[in-house]
Amino acid sequence: MTTEADLADPIMTFEALGPGRWRLDADPKWCNPGGGLWGGYDIGVAIGVLKQEPTAVGEALSLTLTYAYALPPGQIIVRTRCLRQGGSIGVWEVELCSGPDEAVGVHAIVTMARRPETPAFQFAKMPDYADPESLPTPPGFGNTPTRDHMAGTAFERRGMEHTFPPKASGDAYTLCWVRSKRWPLDKITLGMITDNMPPRSMFALGGAIMTTTLSLTVYLHATEAELAAIGHDYILVECDGRVGSGGASDERSSYWSRDGKLLATSEQLAWYRERRPPSAE
Repeated sequence: MTTEADLADPIMTFEALGPGRWRLDADPKWCNPGGGLWGGYDIGVAIGVLKQEPTAVGEALSLTLTYAYALPPGQIIVRTRCLRQGGSIGVWEVELCSGPDEAVGVHAIVTMARRPETPAFQFAKMPDYADPESLPTPPGFGNTPTRDHMAGTAFERRGMEHTFPPKASGDAYTLCWVRSKRWPLDKITLGMITDNMPPRSMFALGGAIMTTTLSLTVYLHATEAELAAIGHDYILVECDGRVGSGGASDERSSYWSRDGKLLATSEQLAWYRERRPPSAE
């Protein structure tokens, strides 16, 4: 059960070590069941460190992460570097490193922007879906050994017609309401949610596969003020996959507010392979 103390805890805390250099301690609760830190946590770090960077201007607009290897929990060194700063747009490089040699586990390019007042338009339409209050939590979420992990407890899901883990169905399209239970919605929590759905390869091949994210691009269309107005309310996640072969599969997602505003979109490339059966003795 989430307590007031939980809600008061910062989602992550950065210690400044010098220009373009930061340290944070990653709680093991942010790890995937199989080991390294959850990829959504890495997204949050890439966004969050630039909120602390004194020379960064504006707010995160887009980011592309490349996952070199799964970072272990514990001390993470984060390096930041401004590649270019214009009048409204800045481009930053963020590296998440670990170990005595500071090996780069995750590399990110983040576009920061001052968001001007401009006429708004939206061509995309939110899909029809039942209200979250009328939908159950999918089997498996909050009822598995992952329930003690932040990725499983910090976010509540409602809906999604498939069970978890997904079974091979031949259809990768899902809708699911998600809300942040521990912290109000902002760029960090929204970024985390963009890597918080089952891999689409499972909808083709079932749970007997191993999969990991290779690269992920997130476009954060909503402003910080628009996300703050949503607070702890649900957002609708629309996710689909297109193709998988030769070990690589893709997925794309859209993230909607309850009133139909498109908050973010994402594209992801994952690596997958079938689990090898145990060797016969």
